[in-house]
Amino acid sequence: MHLPILHQDPHFIAINKPCGLLVHRTRIAEEQTHFALQLLRNQIGQRVYPIHRLDRPTSGVLIFGLNKEAASSFQEQIKAHTIQKKYWTIVRGYTEEKGVIEYDLKKDGDGVLQKAITHYQRLATTELNIPVSRYPTARYSLVEVYPQTGRMHQIRRHFAHLRHYIVGDKTHGERHHNRMFKEQLNCPLMLLHAHSLTFKHPFSQQQTEIKAPLPEHWKNVLPYLNLEKFAESLD
Repeated sequence: MHLPILHQDPHFIAINKPCGLLVHRTRIAEEQTHFALQLLRNQIGQRVYPIHRLDRPTSGVLIFGLNKEAASSFQEQIKAHTIQKKYWTIVRGYTEEKGVIEYDLKKDGDGVLQKAITHYQRLATTELNIPVSRYPTARYSLVEVYPQTGRMHQIRRHFAHLRHYIVGDKTHGERHHNRMFKEQLNCPLMLLHAHSLTFKHPFSQQQTEIKAPLPEHWKNVLPYLNLEKFAESLD
């Protein structure tokens, strides 16, 4: 598997992570044999160091350090929440035009509550003449999301808390809508994409923005939702 490289300089490299690929080896997915870290290392012929993570079913911008110093230089910005991450997602129903989700989430493993904050803005709405569950039509929102904190599955869990479930989310989503997208729209994958990452470069001090084009499963499904114009804005 060849990973699309979005950005590379002497300190960092960023890829457009495909949906379904883990960042690195973990005990919760022992059956998987390919990981972004190992694939990228083999592709460019040198070690890389993870700076942040994306869930396995999430696609989009994923950045690595090309040395330990570069990777550790990001930690101050991560702690200060000064790295701006933007995601796109398709969720069930019509969300508010914009909002802030402040809902503490339990840390995986020990059950300790952690502060979690997610900002969002609705970009568009759509309605399909397809019955789902007990409803005669199906309504969805295209939402841009800005997580202020970085908890495990934060965006997915926060929108589930609002009952605006992310389409294709098999863990926190809604099975009837997931099944409709899979069977009628030929889209079995989760619709959550990390489309940009903006930060102050720790070495050049320049404001740096990295964008990731939408993956094929997004481009294939957006026309069914009459939202195909949004795919062009990230190409």
